[in-house]
Amino acid sequence: MKKIIVVILVAFVIIQFFPIDKTNPPPTPGMDFLKIKNTPEKIARTIRTSCYDCHSNETAYPWYTNISPASWWVKNHINEGRKHLNFSTFAVYEPKRQLHKLEECIEMVEKKEMPLESYYLGHQNAKLSDEQRTELIQYFKKVKEDTERRIMFNK
Repeated sequence: MKKIIVVILVAFVIIQFFPIDKTNPPPTPGMDFLKIKNTPEKIARTIRTSCYDCHSNETAYPWYTNISPASWWVKNHINEGRKHLNFSTFAVYEPKRQLHKLEECIEMVEKKEMPLESYYLGHQNAKLSDEQRTELIQYFKKVKEDTERRIMFNK
């Protein structure tokens, strides 16, 4: 039993030499969702607090991302989040893809699938109240309608 504990401790120390890359891509204000959609400050604050760590290029890495393997798990979530939806580069999405992303935002917030429950462990301020959920859903629906109108007029 003692040897197993020593092996685990040695392995834990060794994996600390393989940190994650915490470099965020450079900011792109002209492509950022909050800027291009002229998001009201209250809604923007909610989106930044509850979504941007995983779904933008503005990730604020918490202290526990200095410890492997927790850092690897967090980095994987960030990479997956950015791949699925990146608010920092929202303007590069074609209008129909923007519509799809907005529909997903509405669905995920309605079903309480986002933010992830595991995200709340280190980010209690990211937990959405029912009022905030309603506001986000209404806002995403409004932006979706505006995008649909823009598509119709550009045909």
